Amino acid sequence: MTRAYIAWSSGKDSAFALHTVRLAGEVEVVGALTTVAEPFDRVSMHGVRRSILEAQAAAAGLPLLTVNLPAPCSNAQYEARMAAAVAHMQADGVEAVVFGDLFLADIRAYREAQMAAVGMQAVFPLWGRPTAGLAEEIIESGIEARIVCLDPARLDPCFAGRRYDAALLDALPAAVDPCGENGEFHTLVIGGPMFGGPLSVREGETVTRDGFVFADFEPQ
Repeated sequence: MTRAYIAWSSGKDSAFALHTVRLAGEVEVVGALTTVAEPFDRVSMHGVRRSILEAQAAAAGLPLLTVNLPAPCSNAQYEARMAAAVAHMQADGVEAVVFGDLFLADIRAYREAQMAAVGMQAVFPLWGRPTAGLAEEIIESGIEARIVCLDPARLDPCFAGRRYDAALLDALPAAVDPCGENGEFHTLVIGGPMFGGPLSVREGETVTRDGFVFADFEPQ
């Protein structure tokens, strides 16, 4: 099988992508690749603490390859640090990276170009799937997640920290994608079939930073 890393965001889409490729059995995921904002020591965009990120990787049975990025981060800095990560993966015989992207074509094209430039594949097991059905499938698979970041211009801040479940899907405004694919919200996965067991976390404070609302979680 093709050896691959999962591009691990800490959220539901990357978690379900990992579960999907493991079930398919055509790609062997041998590690998780994540970007962390250096000044905050948290997962980029999602705002998840490194300690929880490390607990997720351990629960998934995967070594964690962290790309530390400055904030702000220029495109040149990003590409240089990602190149170092790719070299590390290739030294381990890795030929592909699995992404949880759904339908943002420009992002897919960028990822494919970046991977092709270094002789690697980009794999998109969830690509093009209707998000209403996919959201239900993610929940039905047993994935447990919480909303950890949202755009208050698109979703009411009261959704921060909520469980990603059927009740939440029913409560989302019609204009909000049920998978948050347009940037409405991001999630933290704390349990599911890709983990050996659930994470023990506790919810902290909710804060607004740089125009986004973040619900903080830490290991319990």
